[in-house]
Amino acid sequence: MRRLLISVGLLSLSLTASAQVAEECKDFAGPPPKDYDEQTQQDFLANYVALATTFSPLHGPIPHEPGHGSLGIQIGIIPPLGCEKRFALQHTKTEDTNKAPIIPRPTATLAFPNIGIVHPYIGLGYVPPVKVFGTTNVILSGEIGVGFPLGDMLQLGTRFHATTQKTVGEFVTPFTDEEPAIDDLFLASTFGLDLMGGIDLDIIVPYLAFGITDASTFTFIGDDGILANNYHPYFGPTFSAGIDGLVAERFRFGGEFYGALGGYSLPDLDAPSVTPAARYGHIYTARFKVAVEL
Repeated sequence: MRRLLISVGLLSLSLTASAQVAEECKDFAGPPPKDYDEQTQQDFLANYVALATTFSPLHGPIPHEPGHGSLGIQIGIIPPLGCEKRFALQHTKTEDTNKAPIIPRPTATLAFPNIGIVHPYIGLGYVPPVKVFGTTNVILSGEIGVGFPLGDMLQLGTRFHATTQKTVGEFVTPFTDEEPAIDDLFLASTFGLDLMGGIDLDIIVPYLAFGITDASTFTFIGDDGILANNYHPYFGPTFSAGIDGLVAERFRFGGEFYGALGGYSLPDLDAPSVTPAARYGHIYTARFKVAVEL
């Protein structure tokens, strides 16, 4: 079934004179750059938010000894977007995309008894609906994976991860300062598969993960009752490079550099004809965790 798109850009003819631009972005205001495309800009913003909340490993291929687990919190950094990525409505107004600098996500992991040399495990993450940074988010994440040792130090593994996100807040700004702020709705889901490798150095395990991730989004703009479809949802490579550590058998810590390079997207038949590329969504960020080993 063909999806219906009511583009925000269609309103630009009547509202360009009154649309508001953030103070820090006024130097970037004016006619759109030659490579500006309204649909591309909308899809990038939607994919960016979805990729910021993916459930990346933040652990080695074998996260725990059999029968052990952890309770902790992950902190994901959301890099602020520059002004050139915040413009919308045919480059006449800016969106409030930089509300939240971080995502604090409580997590739990559990390793099951070994099946031969295979180490199976699961993990969960949950952000409750508490309003912070001007938005209310509900984020539910999960992972299931297996790891196995190869010799005394090398670890290999694979994992499947999935996340669903609901965000309510005023991030698509009103056209003028006089208009009331009305909440918008953003829904996203991501899932993917990673291949992992790590080296057990006793206290720490440096690891690498490479995978494929899919992201789908839905945006409802409260000011106008507009549905903004994502015609180029992200589907492409992701990677993580980090360390997973355990001190005194009780304190677990970790950090990683995470990236989504930009994926190839197959647009709907009725979508604008624009060559799919990294311009539809990418992110590079850091994530950290602290936890108590159980």
